[in-house]
Amino acid sequence: MATEKMEFQTEVRDLLNLMIHSLYSNKEIFIRELVSNAADALDKRRFLSVSDAALLPVGTTLKIDIAVNTEGKLITIEDNGIGMNREELISNLGTIARSGTKHFLKSLKENEQANIDLIGQFGVGFYSAFMVAEKVEVLTMKAGETQGYLWTSAGTGEFEITEAPKQEPGTKITIYLKDDEESLDFANEWQIKNIIQKYSEFISYAIYFHPEPTKNDKGEIETQEPKRLNDKPALWRQSEKEVTQDQYKEFYNVVAHEGTEPLAWSHSHAEGSMEFWSLVYIPAKAPFNVWNNERSHGLKLYVKKIFIMDDCKELLPTWLRFVRGVVDSEDLPLNVSREILQSNKIITNIRKHVIKKVLDSLLQMADKEADKYNDWWRELGAILKEGFHMNWEHLDELKKLLRFRTTKTEGNSLASLTEYISRMPETQKEIYYLIGDHKEGIESNPLLEAFRSKGFEVLLMTDPIDEFMMGSLTEFGEKKFHDVSRGDVDFDKTEEEKKAEEASKSEFKGLFDALQKSLDAHIKEVRVSSRLKESPCCLVTSEDVMSSRMERMMEAMGQGKMEKSKRILEINPSHPISQMLKAKVENSEDLEDWPKALYGQALLAEGSPLPNPSEYVQAINKLLTRAAK
Repeated sequence: MATEKMEFQTEVRDLLNLMIHSLYSNKEIFIRELVSNAADALDKRRFLSVSDAALLPVGTTLKIDIAVNTEGKLITIEDNGIGMNREELISNLGTIARSGTKHFLKSLKENEQANIDLIGQFGVGFYSAFMVAEKVEVLTMKAGETQGYLWTSAGTGEFEITEAPKQEPGTKITIYLKDDEESLDFANEWQIKNIIQKYSEFISYAIYFHPEPTKNDKGEIETQEPKRLNDKPALWRQSEKEVTQDQYKEFYNVVAHEGTEPLAWSHSHAEGSMEFWSLVYIPAKAPFNVWNNERSHGLKLYVKKIFIMDDCKELLPTWLRFVRGVVDSEDLPLNVSREILQSNKIITNIRKHVIKKVLDSLLQMADKEADKYNDWWRELGAILKEGFHMNWEHLDELKKLLRFRTTKTEGNSLASLTEYISRMPETQKEIYYLIGDHKEGIESNPLLEAFRSKGFEVLLMTDPIDEFMMGSLTEFGEKKFHDVSRGDVDFDKTEEEKKAEEASKSEFKGLFDALQKSLDAHIKEVRVSSRLKESPCCLVTSEDVMSSRMERMMEAMGQGKMEKSKRILEINPSHPISQMLKAKVENSEDLEDWPKALYGQALLAEGSPLPNPSEYVQAINKLLTRAAK
């Protein structure tokens, strides 16, 4: 047969032109594409041999061989798969049988400035070789036939096909590299090994690299044995019954690179309208960089055992970014991009499945291994709390997973909301909580005094995320949450207590007016406190304004200088300082520096910074000096 020259389909010519004359950052993907095509050809030969044993003679080992020739500037990738005949060469390598191709190429041409990664956006497969090749040869023979063919193209408008001898079925692709540094870099063993281990480490067939012959000291040519580049099984594709505990733990270090053991894992295989596998791990310790929600997403996405992308954000919400593991789909296209993932129904279903598996694992641990779960919560619970923001689908599970220090827990003990409610006295109507800056100081906050005296337990929160979480966490069961630092507190007061409070309002009105006048720049109102038993005063926040802690957090997040909301100063009428100040006002005496001292004391007691520390110190010094005379 004489050499036949043929023209590429118009879409292929346009595609090759874009590829050859454009620059792409992930040129290494051409090896992934060609190895994946080889694996598909091996799959097809094995499948067809089930009904036609002659296609795969006994003793035949299906494999992929890769070699480089540095001096000759070429790479060869060979498989003994199904191979192709003349018609299939023309159909597979000369045309693109895919809908939407013309529209896709048209949009690329019209928007030259678009930051579009062609490999990620479109299934270019074999044609990706032309990103690094000045010429590509394909020598192939179909299994069951005896005639081989050689396909050749320089990636221009045409290709050639001629008959050529080939001893065994399969396909050998020879890539003649372009004479530039970036392309020539691929002609070395180290580069090939890294790319195979990154993308194709878990495919079912052995991939061998054939080192170049070398000369010894005597000038004799020495050859080396081929080196297998992939030897790890795709553990997630195996049955759970086939995998040992040690294998699961070892594989965790493969996907997480943490050097520690996982806390728990979930291994599943979904079949039906779509098929996928997942093996996800819950770390015992916080993974590196996990607190950066833009960078730490631990799931790897595979398609048919071929690595697609790391840190796949589309597979899990940010509030589960501590999870590590693998998801592998049979139904996604190999060249799936992040843009495609965001609107893909398969990914949506996988995401729901993985979220459920993770939450189920945590719920089971929290129920059956409370101490183990509490240790994990102290390590990573703050990330889980992020799930209360803009998430209505999983709130019930998240509420059950929450753990808190409270005014009744001791040491490292934590309480669930279920445990909290089980301990509530009959007279307690709400779930009380307090948010503070420091674990050391929140327990001594004066706001807790009355709650302790009545036996009402209060949840103590000190994570920065708590302010945001409580915006969505409004109730558990039939109990509503109540911030003890906001508004007033209804303690179901007796008639006697109500009368005493009304009497105090009238009795202390003069002092309240004097304090209000002195502290008007900071204080919205001065009133009698129902919260205090031992301290002279405290600060609370109105129900309808942002908390002072949130104001500070917003400023720290770069929201600009926040206008400070005025607080409410509550006074304990039974405290000696309050009684003394009331007497001063009644005797028309000057309150001197007491308003500044009380306000500063209230701020310090709740753990808030002083607006003017030196002014507070001066006020205290003056009061102490007078007392010493």
